[in-house]
Amino acid sequence: YDRWAQKGALGWSFAEVLPYFKRCEGWEGGENAIRGGAGPLGTQYAKTRDPLYEAWIEAGKASGYPFTEDYNVVAEGFGRSQYTIRNGRRCSSAVAFLRPAEGRANLTVAVRALTTRVLFAGTRATGVEYLQGGRTVRAEAAREVILCGGAFNSPQLLMLSGIGPAEHLRSMGIECRADLPVGRNLQDHLAAMLLWTRPRNTSQFRDSMRFDRMALAMVQAYLFGTGPATVVPGGLHAFIKTRPELAAPDIEFLFRGIPPHAHMWFPGIRNAYTDGFGMRPALLHPESRGELLLRSADPRDPPRILYNFFSAPSDLAALRDGVKRVREVVNQPQLAPYRGVETAPGPAVKTDAEIDQWLRNTVQTVDHPACTCPMGNGPDAVLDPELRVRGIERLRVIDASAMPDMVSAHINACVIMMADRASDLIRGRPSLAQAA
Repeated sequence: YDRWAQKGALGWSFAEVLPYFKRCEGWEGGENAIRGGAGPLGTQYAKTRDPLYEAWIEAGKASGYPFTEDYNVVAEGFGRSQYTIRNGRRCSSAVAFLRPAEGRANLTVAVRALTTRVLFAGTRATGVEYLQGGRTVRAEAAREVILCGGAFNSPQLLMLSGIGPAEHLRSMGIECRADLPVGRNLQDHLAAMLLWTRPRNTSQFRDSMRFDRMALAMVQAYLFGTGPATVVPGGLHAFIKTRPELAAPDIEFLFRGIPPHAHMWFPGIRNAYTDGFGMRPALLHPESRGELLLRSADPRDPPRILYNFFSAPSDLAALRDGVKRVREVVNQPQLAPYRGVETAPGPAVKTDAEIDQWLRNTVQTVDHPACTCPMGNGPDAVLDPELRVRGIERLRVIDASAMPDMVSAHINACVIMMADRASDLIRGRPSLAQAA
C-alpha cells in the first residue's frame, strides 16, 4: 500500500488504509494494533486438525523459513491459514454487508440483469442502461454512478460506454468519449500445483468423506454450524522472499490437504480415493502485463482476456524457483511420515527446461484478476485517487480493477477495505485517522 501511494495513489498508504481494514473485520482474537474485532466481516484461524500441517511448519523451519503467528501482522513466513468464517458458515461480503442492508428503503437489487452501458449527458454520467426479462431498463442517478463489476466487467462496461483506448474503441464502432488506458494493466497471481500421494492413513478428512459420515456432518453443519463439514481441508499458507533484499514476499505457498480427485466413498460401493496433498507456489508480483479487450460492441459478448503470462522472462524464472523451493521443503525429514510419491510434475521433471515446459503447460491463476482500471495520477491511471474516472464527472469504479498493482496477498480483504474507504469518499466524510 505504501507502494501504491508512492506511485500516485495518494491516501492509500498502509497507515491510511489500516483503519479501514480494522473497521471491516471481526477477528476471532479481538482487536489489536493490526486486527479489527468488532467489524461485520467474521474472520478466524483455520480449524483444521491434521498433523501434516505441523510437519509442514517444521519442514519450513528446517528449510530456513520463519514461522509467523499471524501473517497479517508479520507477513513473511509459514503461518496458519485464515478464513472469512463465522459460526461455522462462510462470512461473505453478501453476509457481512448486503444482508444487513436488505431492508433499507433506498436499496433495490435487480437480479438476472445485464448492464449494457453507462448513460451520459456530455461528460457527466447520468445513469445506466440494463437488460432484464427481455426489456431495456434505465436507472437514473441522482448523484453519481458507481461501477463494481470487477477486473473484467468494469473495464468492459467502460469501453462499451466510450471510455477506453480510442483506437480500440473505433475498431469496435464505438465513439470514444474519453481516451484512457482501460484494460491495459491486467494482472493476476499465477501458480502451479505440485502433488504427492500420502501413503499412510493419517488423514481424518478422508475418513470423514465416507458417505454416511459426511451426510451426518452436513446436517450438523447446517443446523448447528459445527462439525467436520465446517472445516476447510487446508490449514497453512506461507509468504516467502526468494531474495533477502526484497521489500515484500514474492512467492506464496498455498497448501492443499487433499488430492484433486477427492470424493465421497462408501465400502462396497465406491472405494476410498488414494490420499494425497499438494502445494502451489504462486507468483505474487508478476512483471507480465495482460490486456482486456472488447470482442464486439455487443454487451452480451464476453470480453477478450489476454493475460500474456510469462511475457516477462523474469516471471518464469521466479516461479521455477518457487517449484524448487517447494520440493526442498517437501523433502525435509519432518515430512517423511506423510510423503509418498510425487505425482505432479513427477520425478522425471528435473532440469530448468523441463520445469519451465511443465509450468507453461499447467499453470493456473489464483483467481485474483485486478488492475485493469488503476488509480493514480500518471498517464497509466484510469482513475484518480478518489476512484473517479479521469475526465468524466460523477462516475467511479470501486473494485479490484482500481488497484495500481498486485498486493502480496489474496485480494478479498483488500477489495472490501477499498469499498469501505470509498464509502467515506462518496459521502464526503473525512478519512479515518491514520494508524500510528
